[in-house]
Amino acid sequence: MARKQQENPALDMTPMIDVVFELIIFFVVSIKQEDIFSKLNANRPAPSSSPAESSDDTSVNIEIGKGRTLNGVILYNKREVRISDLDKNLREVARTSKKTPIVIKCTGDSPHKALIDVLDVCYRNKLHSISIFTL
Repeated sequence: MARKQQENPALDMTPMIDVVFELIIFFVVSIKQEDIFSKLNANRPAPSSSPAESSDDTSVNIEIGKGRTLNGVILYNKREVRISDLDKNLREVARTSKKTPIVIKCTGDSPHKALIDVLDVCYRNKLHSISIFTL
């Protein structure tokens, strides 16, 4: 009896891949997740009771808006000031604490020169805790 020569038999891998994917899905779904957030150490520092440190919490608000002149309008704690008056006020603030936060608020149409002048005054008085944002 003559034997037929078989062509190279191919092994179908599709069912094996399906079983492997089903096992992966089973293990992913059945694994118990640990609550990571319960293990984080999130202790906050206690509030300070000393009066010297409590004065650092007050911030200085400076608003810059469009004005009649090229320098715009500069408001120091809601009071209109010139750049020389702002320098005097910030010098006094720097004398008490150089870590006092300075918040500079600019309107969308405020002149760029006014912002640069205010930043120069802050730099001259060594006030480096500055936040700038637009209204």
